[in-house]
Amino acid sequence: MTTPKVLAIIPARYAAQRFPGKVIALIAGKPLVQHAYERAVAAARVDEAIVAIDDARVAEALAPYGTPTVMTSAKHATGSDRIAEVAAARKEEFIVNLQADEPLIHPQTIDDAIQALLDKPHASMSTVKRRLKDPEAIQDPNNVKVVCDARGDALYFSRAPVPFVRDPREAEGPAVYWHHYGLYVYRRAFLLEFTRLPQTPLERLEKLEQLRALEHGHAIAVIEAHHDSIGVDAPDDIAKVEALLKDQE
Repeated sequence: MTTPKVLAIIPARYAAQRFPGKVIALIAGKPLVQHAYERAVAAARVDEAIVAIDDARVAEALAPYGTPTVMTSAKHATGSDRIAEVAAARKEEFIVNLQADEPLIHPQTIDDAIQALLDKPHASMSTVKRRLKDPEAIQDPNNVKVVCDARGDALYFSRAPVPFVRDPREAEGPAVYWHHYGLYVYRRAFLLEFTRLPQTPLERLEKLEQLRALEHGHAIAVIEAHHDSIGVDAPDDIAKVEALLKDQE
């Protein structure tokens, strides 16, 4: 059987609400989104990567690196809508949605998420989780939690600390919570369908787009990441990422 072609698309919206221009903020001398692009092209299963932009300033910042960009509508509400615009004009069967603010994502994690979709024909998309042990991080609504079924598919995503541990003696060790990383791999046909589906009640309540797929009955395969990654949400995060990049040299 022929292995599906894979296109990684990195949605890079310039006007981030909490950190405008974040995607081109310099991290160790390079624009933030450039780091994400380099991680994408380093993944063995990715055939091509492209940055989906909505502002010429992003293209200008990436021009010295020769990084391919495509201009998309500034009206898209979500990153999924932005990558769907690009995917609609492409032929690759698998589409990776890689966040521009994840400069430390490991190429192996990308490959593993792609493999999960290859291994599970019933799944429409795949994503990534990692064990979450810090009590403060578990309670933080910015850290999305995921609960999976016995075959590793998502049951639910929440900003709340799920599952609720009624009796701590029943917990399997201290790590019963899983942090959801915003890396997705879609079957192209499903991605185009997904962005046309109406928003769902749980999606609106939690402000989590992936719940739309679950509420419409689509399976999401979830794999465990074996490499740490932190995102850039605020200017203070830049120093943390630079320190970790230096450790990786």
